[in-house]
Amino acid sequence: MNLTVLGAGAWGTALAASACLRQPTQLWARDAAQAAAMQRERCNARYLPDAPLPAALTISSDLAAALAHARDGLLVIATPMAGLEGLLRRIGAEAAGVLWLCKGFQEGTGRLGHEIARDVAPALRCGVLSGPSFAIEVARGQPTALVAASSDAALAERAVEAFHGDSLRVYTSSDPVGVEVGGAVKNVMAIATGIADGMALGLNARAALITRGLAEMTRLGLALGARAETFMGLSGLGDLVLTTTGDLSRNRQVGLRLAAGLALPQILAELGHVAEGVLSAPTVLQRARSLGVAMPITEAVVGVLQGRVTPAEALAALMGREARPEH
Repeated sequence: MNLTVLGAGAWGTALAASACLRQPTQLWARDAAQAAAMQRERCNARYLPDAPLPAALTISSDLAAALAHARDGLLVIATPMAGLEGLLRRIGAEAAGVLWLCKGFQEGTGRLGHEIARDVAPALRCGVLSGPSFAIEVARGQPTALVAASSDAALAERAVEAFHGDSLRVYTSSDPVGVEVGGAVKNVMAIATGIADGMALGLNARAALITRGLAEMTRLGLALGARAETFMGLSGLGDLVLTTTGDLSRNRQVGLRLAAGLALPQILAELGHVAEGVLSAPTVLQRARSLGVAMPITEAVVGVLQGRVTPAEALAALMGREARPEH
């Protein structure tokens, strides 16, 4: 099948580079100069400089041509969450199938990807591709497992056909809500764990944060209609462990640097990439409060990000909470 990936950041580039070895694949970059440089130099110098691009991958900034290429195949949106709605409106219901890679709640509205799609393109066959995956490892062909989630079983199977191969294993799920909640909340927990590790709180504290973070993630997911078992899978526990402990995680790096006393604007400028947890943490908390779901770790992270409390004060607030049953 023909495959188009919209968005030439690190993850979109890595996935397109992997897929083009099996399917005719185009990668669309919004910046014409970036697209031309990538096509000429066979490298994404800004986002993935250490991964040469296969000759089979075509890179372009022509959105109409990119959409036409995948009209009867599969379209993958690899922009940050802020770009999802605009592209879904451009696509309409013409595409044979659309998956998005972006993780988070939409800033301002608090919507997940499937809620955005339901509002702007209700007839679209769509879903989410997620799981524990650092882009550079996928680009290098290192073993990775993902989950394709959609209420449309045939679309999830199409994702398997497009991406499943020697180094990339793709499972299917019929719970896109759970997969999306996992992908959004794990970024917030990665900031929390980065702060704890930056404060040298120890491995006991790290394990506690990951475990209680999983509990927060699951509570929110269940309130939104997800299934509990999803959070024990790749997009829940799997992505949570990777993002909270792996130093390639941008969100973990934000936490480490906050603990070192750096200001958030400086941290984000130095990263040079989007750290979705920074954008989505306040929205995650807002959505949780509207549902009556307690998320104390998320609340502490938001307080630190907004400069209302220091990391030490956030820790004291968490440790000072009343004792209660674990479940």
